[in-house]
Amino acid sequence: MNQRILVVIGTPLPTTLNHALAYAYIDAARQGGAEVRVIDLANDPIPDHPRSREELRTPRHENDRALAPEVDRYLADVLWAEHLIFFYPQWWGTYPAALKAFIDRVILSGAAFKYREKSALPKKLLVGRTARIVMTMDSPTWWNRLAYRNAAETSLKRAILGYCGVKTTGITRFSPVRFSDETAHSRWIARSAALGTKDAAVASRVPVAELATT
Repeated sequence: MNQRILVVIGTPLPTTLNHALAYAYIDAARQGGAEVRVIDLANDPIPDHPRSREELRTPRHENDRALAPEVDRYLADVLWAEHLIFFYPQWWGTYPAALKAFIDRVILSGAAFKYREKSALPKKLLVGRTARIVMTMDSPTWWNRLAYRNAAETSLKRAILGYCGVKTTGITRFSPVRFSDETAHSRWIARSAALGTKDAAVASRVPVAELATT
């Protein structure tokens, strides 16, 4: 079976360097035989802020409010995928609000994780899946580590993906963008394509998790 990959482009701005990196990855992964779905938050709807706790979990009862159409579609893509890859720029030491909105509304209790009674640890519902993080930033990597403690990738890797059982297999940082030129961009794009080829070669091995309803 072909590897099922979901690409999330986590910037609200269109035609950015992150898009060039993402589509180089996508093209290479597809050429390598992977099935690839794309959520581009510059063009696809960004989920609204939640207005109630019901919007932070999957419906439990018949009378519960249904998920918003875009949330339902994005969640289906997450559950379909065996491998997730996030492309985003670092803004203010972390990721853009568009990506945070996606995480808040799509990585839901009852689908990605489930609270346990009498335990502080959740049941991880996305176990077996893998993820990759690709980010751009103006800061040098050493400054990002010392000043920001790598917050943009650490929160995504540990507090979100790891909390739900997803294992992050790689983090790639392209920097500094501000002083980069076309030669550097071409080199970065080629590297992103190589990651797509690599990820496509991973054998399909993860059963899609069923949506928890209780």
